[in-house]
Amino acid sequence: MRTRKRFGQNFLHDQNLICKIADTINPQSDQHVLEIGPGHGALTRLLVASDCHLDVIEIDRDLAAELRLTIPQLNVIEADILDFDFTQLPTDQRLRVVGNLPYNISTPLIFKLFENLDNIQDMHFMLQLEVVNRIIADPSTPDYGRLSVMSQYYCQADKLFAVPPDAFVPRPKVTSAIVRLLPKESREEATDLKLFEKIVAQAFSMRRKTIRNSLKGFIDDSDFLALDLDQKSRAENLTLQNYIDIANYSTKRAS
Repeated sequence: MRTRKRFGQNFLHDQNLICKIADTINPQSDQHVLEIGPGHGALTRLLVASDCHLDVIEIDRDLAAELRLTIPQLNVIEADILDFDFTQLPTDQRLRVVGNLPYNISTPLIFKLFENLDNIQDMHFMLQLEVVNRIIADPSTPDYGRLSVMSQYYCQADKLFAVPPDAFVPRPKVTSAIVRLLPKESREEATDLKLFEKIVAQAFSMRRKTIRNSLKGFIDDSDFLALDLDQKSRAENLTLQNYIDIANYSTKRAS
């Protein structure tokens, strides 16, 4: 089974796990599913069998050609998902997005998908276990970081089950896991989303510093009492709500 290292390809071959993933997704005939990185089509064939409306995006031209040949009814889009415009998909339905995401693009891709949540019903991904643990991490834990805060701002995130290295060809050095991301129908909004994102990124770019130092320029010493924050806290000690409060407080003060 040929792989291209630059695409970070690891193909799932354990049929029991493939069936378990398909059962977890549970696509319905009236739903529109988008699979990212279908590879040789192991999961794709089970999605096709559900009779859902299925599109797949594959960057590898040889794999795209193979899929067109072996599953002729399949709509194969040969493209880089990081450059893909989701509005190109003609649909009046919100997408169910699934995929075995290459480890080297998983985080930027997740952030891209957050920008398109108006068009997404839910997401099921196979990711490196370390990444899944970062997505679902609680404050004041080692895995908690920017990805945790932003993922939990946009979605309800659940780790469903682990996938061992032996389930893949070639065998990766790490364990993977299936994560479900369900966009929140209602949430407390950051008034200025760009400012919120900037504050979260700034805090975790200097995570060893106290927020009194890392967020200087966003909040002053006099603001900590109003925000009920300890100046000695570090980025990983703040909750999602704390970050929303800081962003909204800064926005209100600047207006």
